Amino acid sequence: MTVSNSPAEQAIRAVIYVRISQDRTGAGLGIERQLEDCQALANRNGWNVIDTYSDNDVSAYSGKARKDYQRMLTDLDGGAATVVVTWHTDRLHRFPTELEKYIDLCERRGVATHTVQAGVIDLSTPSGRMTARILGAVAKQESEHKGHRVARARMQKAKNGEWGGGIRPFGWGVATGETKKKIDKKTGEEVEVPVLDMNKAVPEEAAAIETGTEMLLSGGSIRGWVKWLADKGYTTTRGNAITHVDARDMLLRPRNAGIAVYKGEEIGTGPWDQLVPEEKFRAVVAILKDPSRKTTPGAQPKWFGSLIFRCGAPGCTETMRVTKTGRLQLPSYRCRLQHGGGRRAQMVDDYIEDLIIERLSRPDAADLLLPGPEDVDVAALQIESEQIRRRLTDLAGAFGAGQITMPQFTEGSDVARAQLEGVNRQLARAATRDPLVPLVGAPDVRKVWKSMGLQERRTVLRELLDVTLHAPRPGRMPDGTYFDYDAIKVRWVRGAS
Repeated sequence: MTVSNSPAEQAIRAVIYVRISQDRTGAGLGIERQLEDCQALANRNGWNVIDTYSDNDVSAYSGKARKDYQRMLTDLDGGAATVVVTWHTDRLHRFPTELEKYIDLCERRGVATHTVQAGVIDLSTPSGRMTARILGAVAKQESEHKGHRVARARMQKAKNGEWGGGIRPFGWGVATGETKKKIDKKTGEEVEVPVLDMNKAVPEEAAAIETGTEMLLSGGSIRGWVKWLADKGYTTTRGNAITHVDARDMLLRPRNAGIAVYKGEEIGTGPWDQLVPEEKFRAVVAILKDPSRKTTPGAQPKWFGSLIFRCGAPGCTETMRVTKTGRLQLPSYRCRLQHGGGRRAQMVDDYIEDLIIERLSRPDAADLLLPGPEDVDVAALQIESEQIRRRLTDLAGAFGAGQITMPQFTEGSDVARAQLEGVNRQLARAATRDPLVPLVGAPDVRKVWKSMGLQERRTVLRELLDVTLHAPRPGRMPDGTYFDYDAIKVRWVRGAS
């Protein structure tokens, strides 16, 4: 048997584990300090550190995976080392279940644990295991208290309308002229960044939110607003193209209407600039979250009646779409079951659009408008909404203080939320805009119609007409053309022709 005289080979094999829960600057300074102290402890004891494991910006209490910790356990189970050096036991565990697994592994593999702050934790003895469990229980309690303090602080900030940090929301953040120092996470260098007033609206972005709101209330679509944003050169606050999801989220933010939110619950009003009136915000939310809202998957329709016109073939319930048919490959309306060939799509669209324009140009066009929301008292509803929210907050406080039971809290909350939902529906109705409004009474209805986007015109079509396309007759029609207008059947949804 060959005996090595190398001090490094004879020294006890050790590993170092370091972790910090939160690294706000990204500089990893907390990790470096722990590592220096652990390395010094290993040097004093003459241990040979064969590897270092580091989990930066990962909380042991959050439940998130700690990749290097798991890698260390695998290596220890494989006999890589017999000593673990860490700054404190709470760097290793804050969950009793994790600690028990660690104790089991250390017993099986003869691994000792040494800490800079708490000394040796001998997990091979009952007293050592008891010490580890007590330290773990204390660490868990500290984490729970810290989490409670952080949650309370965040809720108070939300109530006060203070900005909680993160990515600048589209619409707010005007430079104050001051700067602050920050560590660039990519380069690790200290840089100067402008200080923003998150309560002040950025005029051009606020105007874009207002435009998107009006487009939705006028029968437009998120897709149409996304195109408008792209055409105007708008991007996210990170400089990326605004997607459909981004745009939808922007319009659904309660902050737009000056409403403060904490954990998804509205808790009052904030001190920041309001971008849109609350009633318009509620109306947009009602539109975008309506389960019966018709959306078209895939590509946006390019034809006026695509997926709106119905097929008139016997027993068919399909809607029509445009495909190229015949020897000349002309765009024509067909259903999914291939009924209805031979209808020139452009001629059908022009015919239906002319019907709508002619009807809306008549003196009695105002009779087609839906009743307005003049009976809605917006100011009174907003006061009632605030009172209900305060009642919800009071109920939560009373339950926390033990003044009411859980069933009482649940019953009171359910009633208040139902009332708040009703108020919100009324506020939404106050801002609901009939898509026919821009056309009725216009000096030149055709001119206004042509200035509208395709999605807005399709909305008017849905509101006014139910169009069914039957199989056209072959040959020349009585008017001398080859287009069978009689195969197009219309039913007026509002009023009569």
